[in-house]
Amino acid sequence: MKTILFIIQKEFKQIFRNKSMLPIIFILPLLQLVILSNAASFEVKNIKFSYVDHDHSAASRELISKFQASNYFDITAEYPSKKEANLQMQKGNVDVILEIPIYFERNLIKQQNTNLSVSINAIDGAAAGVSNVYITQIISGFNQSIKTQLQTYNQGNFVQPENITTIPSFWFNKTLNYKTFMVPGILVLLVTMLSLFLSSMNIVREKEVGTLEQINVTPIKKHQFIIGKLFPFWVLGLVILTVGLIIAKVIFNVPILGNIFLIYLFTSVYLILILGIGLFISNHTETQQQAMFIAWFFTVIFILMSGLFTPIESMPTWAQNVTLLNPIRYFVEVIRMVMLKGAGFNDIKMQLGIIALYALAINGFAVWSYKKTN
Repeated sequence: MKTILFIIQKEFKQIFRNKSMLPIIFILPLLQLVILSNAASFEVKNIKFSYVDHDHSAASRELISKFQASNYFDITAEYPSKKEANLQMQKGNVDVILEIPIYFERNLIKQQNTNLSVSINAIDGAAAGVSNVYITQIISGFNQSIKTQLQTYNQGNFVQPENITTIPSFWFNKTLNYKTFMVPGILVLLVTMLSLFLSSMNIVREKEVGTLEQINVTPIKKHQFIIGKLFPFWVLGLVILTVGLIIAKVIFNVPILGNIFLIYLFTSVYLILILGIGLFISNHTETQQQAMFIAWFFTVIFILMSGLFTPIESMPTWAQNVTLLNPIRYFVEVIRMVMLKGAGFNDIKMQLGIIALYALAINGFAVWSYKKTN
């Protein structure tokens, strides 16, 4: 036990002795949490909106005013023809073109039916889909308003149009603030990247400077060396998690409805898994550049298939099955469940069991692949 403590003490001294690494370990991840949480938005705003009004009636002006009053659209210009509007969309000056046909108001009054043409720049398919939802909502609201204004009489009797009112109830995120959803996931990302990169580069650095060979010829046993090398980064991961939770609560007002110790319990096991992956990478690389490249390669795959930015349910079936092997997926699920839904131990025990088995297997392979002699 004393040998492990001496190695841990040596590692902490080595970490804090490297002044250039301290900002990377403690400051940059926190800045990334603040910046990414504000930048990674699912909302689509400032949509460049234009229109072609062939009718120039009170109804067409009222419809356009609905878009002007929206916070999501910026009215760029009115064009005399659809051809000119299409040209501006090709140049990237316009995202949406609304074409109001001639006799728009007359058809509404006489036939109670008319058509609208909407063209959307769909290079970004996700943004185009969201824009389409906004446009549909505004036109539906306008349509309901017109129906109320064009109340009709049936055989001399006034007919009151029937309206259906829906009152949505938003659970777990009443204000629909995307930061409430994103901040826990980004915190998982930062804890994972920091722990994986530092652990994978740590032993490789010993190889590069030649101290690993000196340690290998000492009576230090394999398990003592590995525990002593990885334990400081396990502690650092928990420290980053703690500071990140404080920032999430103080700056972004993200609720923590569940027991915070469940987050620490899961993170403790999760970090053992991530450090095992880092050890495995360091065992099979000779330089820090190689270790960084391989760690970054797996991190990108894990992040994109974790459900952090895109729902797993929207992925193809084969991709959903692949995500079952992704440890970040389970951490993202658990931290959101505990923080936002107030989940208890019974709710996360499946994810905890999977991560524990995963950690046992990965660390077993990592320890087995580590050789004190070449």
